[in-house]
Amino acid sequence: MNRRPLKKILIIAPAWVGDMVMMHSLLRYLKQQDSQIILHVLAKPSLVSLTQYMPEVSKTIEFSCDHGELGLKKRYRLGKKLSHEKYNQAIVLPNSFKSAFIPFFAKIPIRTGWRGECRYGLLNDIRILDKQQYPLMIQRFLALGMSKQRYTPVEIWPDFQVDQTQAISCAEQFHIDTHKPLLILCPGAAYGISKQWPGEYFAKVALEKAKQKFQIVILGSTGDQAIADRIMQSAQCLNLVGKTTLSEAINLLSRATVVVSNDSGLMHIAAALGRPLVAIYGSSTPGFTPPLTKHVKILERQLDCHPCFKRVCPLVDPLKHMACLKDIKPAAVLAAIGELCQ
Repeated sequence: MNRRPLKKILIIAPAWVGDMVMMHSLLRYLKQQDSQIILHVLAKPSLVSLTQYMPEVSKTIEFSCDHGELGLKKRYRLGKKLSHEKYNQAIVLPNSFKSAFIPFFAKIPIRTGWRGECRYGLLNDIRILDKQQYPLMIQRFLALGMSKQRYTPVEIWPDFQVDQTQAISCAEQFHIDTHKPLLILCPGAAYGISKQWPGEYFAKVALEKAKQKFQIVILGSTGDQAIADRIMQSAQCLNLVGKTTLSEAINLLSRATVVVSNDSGLMHIAAALGRPLVAIYGSSTPGFTPPLTKHVKILERQLDCHPCFKRVCPLVDPLKHMACLKDIKPAAVLAAIGELCQ
């Protein structure tokens, strides 16, 4: 009896934490279509740890280039090396021109992706994006896993799998009592300050929940230290900003009773972990990259200038400057927490 040869796909991962979390929906969809499929993921070193929570991934390959670097020789060498893997297909999730080089150099027979930066030749299964048909990023990722001729809307969300024995050990390592309710604050946003809810507002939420015997932990990268310091000026929290690896942050988030976060990578991770989540939107919108979970309260202000997608608020009028965030008061967040934790 002849066995059907196994299909093997190389996924070129996005460069942002949140986008890579959403990539998990595509992996889950492909695995549902063919349980024997082999999925390899090519990602930058700072993000490869995310794939350990995606059981669909058989192998993760690191690739690093400096920001703005074409790195053609590096891409050629890796592409030649990967040609021995005999992939059937590559799915290129980033829209950049350079992201399509490695599958091309690897001579992968089907190279799928959106047209992006005019990638004719590098991609041979090229798709033309209809933003009206695919308004959400997750839809755009899923569509690349489907036939070019037929897109079937599906609801498949990221679903990170965490070993809770390891998660409890991680919490204890950071002196977190695993028997008490845990509020995790994620006050940073790598995109810019126009996505950051005010630090003094986070502090007011922390003070109120501390009265209810919650432990308060602040998570983020080293770049979030300034806003963490503003929170710490008014509220006593366990400040772990810049002190955890991405894997440790995921383990801690998996233990949260509730998470309060800006639109950020950590927000998407909390959603993928199924933790109760208050998601605060400023210059961006959940109409494109919403937290994919049913356990969420989304807070945003419908203003004439929203969403602007700017890194820094362009309005100089003090009554309007950052109003999309300042007008979301701590009381609204506390009410959302109360609804989630009923």
